[in-house]
Amino acid sequence: MNKFFSWLIAAFLLSAQTSAQSKLGEVACIYVTTSNLDSSLAVYEKLGFAKTGANEFPVPWVQVSDGSLIIMMRKDPTPYIGLTYYVTDIEKVVAALEKDSIVFYQKPKPGDPIKRYYFKSPDGFNIMLAANLGAFTQPTGTTLLTMNQADFNTADKYPNKQCGAFGEFAHPVKDINVSVAFWKKLGFKASAEMKEPYPHVILSDGLMIIGLHQTKHFDYPAVTYFGINTAKRIEALKAKGLTNFTEVQGKNNVALKTFEGQHFFIFSLGM
Repeated sequence: MNKFFSWLIAAFLLSAQTSAQSKLGEVACIYVTTSNLDSSLAVYEKLGFAKTGANEFPVPWVQVSDGSLIIMMRKDPTPYIGLTYYVTDIEKVVAALEKDSIVFYQKPKPGDPIKRYYFKSPDGFNIMLAANLGAFTQPTGTTLLTMNQADFNTADKYPNKQCGAFGEFAHPVKDINVSVAFWKKLGFKASAEMKEPYPHVILSDGLMIIGLHQTKHFDYPAVTYFGINTAKRIEALKAKGLTNFTEVQGKNNVALKTFEGQHFFIFSLGM
């Protein structure tokens, strides 16, 4: 395994488990829009996710999960990918964030069926708070931060048999110090900080894991999974009809672009 991925795994091995409490809400998910819910759902099912909810209100949406991570899809022709928190007492959370100098660029209008508040990180990363009208619950499955290190080399122990273990919702940043300060303001704590081969910090608030990468290796947010036998799992995904794979420093580490434009990193632990 190359130096880059050896370092990345070392960061996780140094990570400290955080408690399942968040300043932003009770449920965290990755939120995407799609022009075709059926096509997007078919891709995520091949990636090891199962449909856990759906409705037509206030617009058609589908929720999927692999037990560790939730992905919410809303039918909408306007592209959007970001992090969403579902909140019971949303006005209280919003007031606390505004007191802490968080600026919302979009707020709900009178009569909106669901209250949604939108803001961005210093790097343009989308974040939304939404009223939890659907009584959504946070999954309790294993992530790379909570997985027993003794199980890293056992394929059957990975929570998502197709992708591995969820490691982070990664995105590139311009200034790692500015970005870390912003996420800490939102209640995240740094689990690992590395300087080589470029500045990178893993943070978690107990519900979501964020990876900040001061790099030009990629220019989009990516849902990142780790596991063993990656080449074999990629071949199995291709056999299911998935395409749009790009090698990232070797066939054991790939990027996948989904139907609606979401990116997945499927990386090898190199065990």
